[in-house]
Amino acid sequence: MHDFRPDRRSFLAAASAGLASVAGCVEPRAESSIEGDSSHDIDRENLAEGSAFTDLYDAIIESVTQIRVFGIEDPNTGAEGRGQGSGFLYDDRHIVTNDHVIATGQAADVRYINGDWTSATLVGRDYHSDLAVLEVDHVPKGVTPLSLSERRPVVGQQVAAVGNPLGYEGSMSAGIVSGVDRTLDFPDRAFSFPNVIQTDAAVNPGNSGGPLVDLDGNIVGVINSGGGDNIGFAISAALAGRVVPSLVDDGSYEHSYMGIGLRSVDRLVAEANDLPEATGVLVTDVFDGSAADGVLKPASRTVPRRGESIPVGGDVVLAMDGEPIPDRHALSTHLALETSPGDALAIRLRRDGETITRELTLGARPSVSW
Repeated sequence: MHDFRPDRRSFLAAASAGLASVAGCVEPRAESSIEGDSSHDIDRENLAEGSAFTDLYDAIIESVTQIRVFGIEDPNTGAEGRGQGSGFLYDDRHIVTNDHVIATGQAADVRYINGDWTSATLVGRDYHSDLAVLEVDHVPKGVTPLSLSERRPVVGQQVAAVGNPLGYEGSMSAGIVSGVDRTLDFPDRAFSFPNVIQTDAAVNPGNSGGPLVDLDGNIVGVINSGGGDNIGFAISAALAGRVVPSLVDDGSYEHSYMGIGLRSVDRLVAEANDLPEATGVLVTDVFDGSAADGVLKPASRTVPRRGESIPVGGDVVLAMDGEPIPDRHALSTHLALETSPGDALAIRLRRDGETITRELTLGARPSVSW
């Protein structure tokens, strides 16, 4: 157990200085909320001693919110419903949550743990990172923003998920970082989320948009999926740190885009393509008019290997700007965190048995919305 037991006042001061399936749910629409200061207080008398997690909870819970979104259309019936999720105070007037929490909703209410309600306006959203920013009309006095961690998480690091699972507001679950640099696929999205954090902290519908924090109260990731199966995921603080400021300022964010289909080089791919090592990323497709069109060579055919169709004949990406690219996770993370549209990349690749370098100027990923 981490022995960090901060003084609440100093903890909050430090935080303010630094400035399943998808885990959301839909329920019948309710009456609109009432704004303003509530007299509801948290009873802090006759409490048990608690732990480092108790102090962590006390330090951040006032900055974690419940979000209710109205006007969400049920894709099966067309009926109007209400979505529910979590969020956190990012600065003095903005709340960060998931894009899928907002979905097709037209209005949102935000509730703080002290009972205050406020209306919120959508100022920016990004489908490709599942992040959205709301501007709120009211922030309770003394509530301070949470800070995104500036350090990359490591496997085994203790973390806590804070939010509103299944509508139970102000809940905390604890665990560790179970994996880093994950690439997360969703069946209804034709792309993958890069640089995702995996955790065994219990995450359920309603946690979406809430913070995954370290024991210093810094946000490691923005929770975006989980189903109570001892495996949950969060959009990394590193990616959120690039996307959220742009959403606040411009309402949108442009992701780097190569325009390729790809597959990590495993043993079967290496054997079928006569590669000396099982490392790198094989280019399976190049999309017309994309940045890679005319620069990279896609696979020309497939061959059967142990019951699989293995692509052969395409370029194998080995490094970008001198950074090794051992698999598709490394490629997506490098694009997401180290590049921007318009950047020129020096790509070292293997083509027809030779190692060569090609320059590719990145484009912007085509925009998609709900």
